[in-house]
Amino acid sequence: MTVVRQRWQYVVLLAFLALLFLLPQVASASLVSLVNRICIFMIAVQGLNILTGYTGQISLGQAAFMTVGGYISAILVGQAGWNFFLALPLAALGAGLVGLLFGLPSLRVKGFYLVMATLSAQFIIPWFTRNAFPSVLNGAQGLNVPIPVIKLPVLAETCFLGTTFDAAQGVCLYRFATPSQFIYITLVVLIFTTIVAHNIQRSRMGRALVSIRDNDLAAELLGIRLFSYKLRAFFIAAVYAGLSGALLAHNIRHINSATIGLNDSILLLGMLVVGGLGTSLGPIFGTTLIVLLQELATVLTPFVIALFPGNAGGVGAALRPLIFGLALTLFLIFEPRGLAYRWKLIKAAWRLRPFAR
Repeated sequence: MTVVRQRWQYVVLLAFLALLFLLPQVASASLVSLVNRICIFMIAVQGLNILTGYTGQISLGQAAFMTVGGYISAILVGQAGWNFFLALPLAALGAGLVGLLFGLPSLRVKGFYLVMATLSAQFIIPWFTRNAFPSVLNGAQGLNVPIPVIKLPVLAETCFLGTTFDAAQGVCLYRFATPSQFIYITLVVLIFTTIVAHNIQRSRMGRALVSIRDNDLAAELLGIRLFSYKLRAFFIAAVYAGLSGALLAHNIRHINSATIGLNDSILLLGMLVVGGLGTSLGPIFGTTLIVLLQELATVLTPFVIALFPGNAGGVGAALRPLIFGLALTLFLIFEPRGLAYRWKLIKAAWRLRPFAR
């Protein structure tokens, strides 16, 4: 049951993490921004994996909970003057509590009806942000989100490299203003959420969630409280979404009701299906592949427009959902268990070499 079984695997893992943290020093700004976006969405997909992959509760409201986390962090940091690193866990907790409300129908309904219940979050929450408390939420225009800042003490009357001196407070300030700086926050949060999600799977709670997914009636007869565990899954999934939404809001420095919408909820669910439901590596593989396919669509758009000049705008707008839909369809037909299952087969064949055939 050891996660990292051999010494060389520790070396490879540490080298990979070191490469990620060194990426801003050796890669272009566009590549760092792409990796940063992949990592942010990966956190949201990890939460969805706990709810849908392990518990079997299909949700189309993950993007709405990301919006909740983004707004809470923007209000606490921008209007209440909180430090970002204190506001981040509160944003996650607030999104988790909202997720509990939309998880209440899970006791009575499941399957298609639960999808409709969670889909309501994707309409209620954006409407609330547009119409409620306009003096705080600023209506449809949304909120400008401040840059995360770390305050450091002044040593030897000089500031560290990359920091600026604030005379009013008498401290050095390090601002996470660019993707090359912000990615360090994202990577630390992603490592933490990955460890937590993987250990939830290996815990008593994770086994209970899997039993609910496989046969909820048998799980209830064994003494597992269905409603309690379903609500826990909804809460954890929304907490992960809140973390992801807060990171996204501070990364792009703005959030409104249209920043993350229903299309993103469908995209997150597609990432999980492509990566592999109910696996620790599924969110990593699926998010990476889908975001890279979106970037491929952006690269191919000028060539497609050149082929169909009469309808340039329509073709360019349809290319990204077309590629996503095609990829999802192909995976459902040829690899329904996702990339994580294929990776498992590759590892098994490698261990059996040269007798894999």
